[in-house]
Amino acid sequence: MGGFIGASLRYISSLGLDKLYPSPFPSSTFLINFLGCLLLGLLMNMGITNTESWPAKEFLTIGILGGFTTFSTFGMESFRLMETGQLVTALFYIVGSVIAGIFGIWLSQFLAKQI
Repeated sequence: MGGFIGASLRYISSLGLDKLYPSPFPSSTFLINFLGCLLLGLLMNMGITNTESWPAKEFLTIGILGGFTTFSTFGMESFRLMETGQLVTALFYIVGSVIAGIFGIWLSQFLAKQI
């Protein structure tokens, strides 16, 4: 249910932002990803995600924010690696994720043309 809510919010937000600020740059995705990271960071820094006593945390963080953008998880994981001094691992994760994602899209197009 949380994923459904998050994905619906992402879609509605994207439509609205694209209508308000039309641009060749994917500004709606950029802003949604930033907002997802900001919200997840706020929840983590407020200690909400570290408590076992708040049962709605998974619904909010994994469900709604996960459906809103998985980029928030990527941002938090990258930050945690940097925060713990694992800078090389963080850099590999960040650059590798972006390159692998783009390569995956290219590969899917290549494979689809072969079929």
